[in-house]
Amino acid sequence: MPKVIADISISLDGYVTGPHPGLANGLGDGGEGLHTWAFSNDAVDQAVLSEGTGATGVIVMGRTLFDLIDSPGGWNDEVGYGAGEVGLQPVLVVTRTPPERMRLPADRFTFVADGIGSAVAKATAMADDRHVVIMGGGRTVRGALELGLLDELHLHLAPVILGGGTPLFDGGSPRTLRQFRVRHSAHATHLSYRVD
Repeated sequence: MPKVIADISISLDGYVTGPHPGLANGLGDGGEGLHTWAFSNDAVDQAVLSEGTGATGVIVMGRTLFDLIDSPGGWNDEVGYGAGEVGLQPVLVVTRTPPERMRLPADRFTFVADGIGSAVAKATAMADDRHVVIMGGGRTVRGALELGLLDELHLHLAPVILGGGTPLFDGGSPRTLRQFRVRHSAHATHLSYRVD
């Protein structure tokens, strides 16, 4: 059975975007520093990226993140899921309102209107022996954690302080996780936790 893994980059002060995120400023002010690791030539960063992309069977994301990757500055032939690896896994988008038009190939994207739980169940059925990865945004990851849908949480802790933006953890139930792996490079500390 596939694992359900939330995988997201985060700043030292707990944000997954900088201040003022939007279609023209996807990661917010200063937010590009969150993903420096994904584009680095560091062997640790490349291994983390390659292993994660290769093990992913289906991707789940929220509508806000979908709008960013579908925008003209979003995913393209050179940059997509897995950064430069441009993984071609199917994507389930949690949204009450599917878009009327999209720039990206429609055959890779399915819109799920009945919540994160339904999206994860559908993704699990599609994933075969590979993992379901919830890549964001912050609200989608928080919702999956709060509903007890996650087996693991992978954080890529970037050495940046953003001072505001979209918090990853904002309220929710107290929880203790079990750390099982730490890898580090000059660009990030890659933290892996089991969720009980």
